[in-house]
Amino acid sequence: MKNSITFSSKSMVICLFLIVTNLMQAQLPSETYFSEESVDEKSVVHELHIIDDYLTHTIYEKNPARFIMTRGGFVKIEENRLVVLLEFNSNYENDQLRILSIPFEEKEDELILDMKTKKSFKPAPLLTQDLDGKWLFATRGPDEDQERRGEENPRKTLKILKDGRFQWIAYQTETMKFSGTGGGSFTSEDGKYTENIEFFSKDDSRVGATLKFNYDLKENDWHHTGKNSKGEPMYEIWTKRKD
Repeated sequence: MKNSITFSSKSMVICLFLIVTNLMQAQLPSETYFSEESVDEKSVVHELHIIDDYLTHTIYEKNPARFIMTRGGFVKIEENRLVVLLEFNSNYENDQLRILSIPFEEKEDELILDMKTKKSFKPAPLLTQDLDGKWLFATRGPDEDQERRGEENPRKTLKILKDGRFQWIAYQTETMKFSGTGGGSFTSEDGKYTENIEFFSKDDSRVGATLKFNYDLKENDWHHTGKNSKGEPMYEIWTKRKD
């Protein structure tokens, strides 16, 4: 009987350990979410991307287009909060925020975040395409064994593609200097990649533009060729982000 009680106690400890471990490792599904509200008769869009353990949150206006803010970084769940260690924050000079702690709850098909006021986010339709994922700018092409901007480099240009939505962000992780961002919808199929710009921090007048490129996947690299927004030839190499 004594041995049976000891074994049962050990089993209970193991079960509790597994439960706690699962809770610590819990994460939201990788999805794109939207929340839209009317502010001063203007339509304000909150666009949220969650890819594995990474979160981005961008706010912009439609009609007329106006970029407002973007921020993002590594996210984990602690009890009923999303804790985000920010890698970039376009409003850093004003708010000095490097960490976010956002109360949240899930209700049916909604994600509710308490960001001063509660906002309800609806998931975008799931859409899988070539190039989905997190990418870091590596170098200018063609690939001739030139030096690359590695993941450890604090200067980063990140590109996120998920559910038919794209966003690029240029920033510096040590100083939190924000250089720019842009995003919208995209398609990628049979070597053809198209971006439809819906927000652009450097120039709101660029919203509505459509850019077409060619792409080629080579192992973990994305070779991106075509013409930039100025009509000049470009060749970029992006690599899949590991962390």
